[in-house]
Amino acid sequence: MTNTNNKILLEVTGLYTSFFTGEEIIPAVNDVTFTVKAGEVFGLVGESGSGKTVTAHSIMRLVHPPGRIVSGRIVFEGTDLLTLTDKQMEEVRGNRIGMVFQEPMTALNPVLRIGEQIGEAIEIHGTRDRGDVKKRTLELLRQVGFDEPEKRYIQYPHQLSGGQRQRVLMAMAISCDPSLIIADEPTTALDVATESQILGLIRGLVDTLGMSMIFITHDLTIMKSMGQAVGLMYAGRMVERNRVEDFFKKPLHPYGRGLLESIFGFSSDAKRLKAIPGSVPKLSELPSGCKFHPRCPYVMDVCRGEEPVMKEVGKDQWVRCYLY
Repeated sequence: MTNTNNKILLEVTGLYTSFFTGEEIIPAVNDVTFTVKAGEVFGLVGESGSGKTVTAHSIMRLVHPPGRIVSGRIVFEGTDLLTLTDKQMEEVRGNRIGMVFQEPMTALNPVLRIGEQIGEAIEIHGTRDRGDVKKRTLELLRQVGFDEPEKRYIQYPHQLSGGQRQRVLMAMAISCDPSLIIADEPTTALDVATESQILGLIRGLVDTLGMSMIFITHDLTIMKSMGQAVGLMYAGRMVERNRVEDFFKKPLHPYGRGLLESIFGFSSDAKRLKAIPGSVPKLSELPSGCKFHPRCPYVMDVCRGEEPVMKEVGKDQWVRCYLY
């Protein structure tokens, strides 16, 4: 997939989202900034708990109490989504921005047939004519790879496999021809063969429909073939933004280097993988300074004091590190 369009579709700037639990404030997303260009797949990667999903929910304005978007800007197609009323935001969700949630069995209603659930999304933002809705629903089922759309139309979620349920979520996400899709770990819990099919489907839809996508995953190997740009998150912060090709050649942040050294096929030592020492800190117990410094092989005294800011070190290359 090659993006030749430099138009910025989404611009997230200085986003802070926290969870307020009693006297404790959990900074789930802290000063996150990135852009997504038209026709681009932007990968949001990092270990579990790094803030990827909360970032996505913030964009969709789906953060519920005790969580709250504290500050920042989320400018989509020229409009700051944080300035919209709840009703105005409802017009954006599903219509201009679609989302594929992480777990299809909880995202789909178990008591409604597949056709009803896809049709509901179409009715909310488009036609209410039953014949047109069913026709569009069957078209979508074919588009996401179902050979027997009429059969799937009348089935319930429990009658489908995990991969089939993900296809249904994809059909719902693209039902109103959105400009942007957010796919949150869409291959979680799928076997390798099914994962490959779903990734192929996503790549095909992006190319065919010309949409942009934020693809969230903890699996770096997926991103090498999926996207053009990548944002690496750690402890609620974005610590690196880079072109995918450059990231896999030479990641800028020590965390990115450590992750690649721990994966077969990317490690510099073909016989022995390197593990990153320590563990991801709890968001309620973050270290001072750079949040990665307790695990970093390049740590300096300055890293333990003040947290580094994101700085531009090349074209489309940003990093939060004192090594630059």
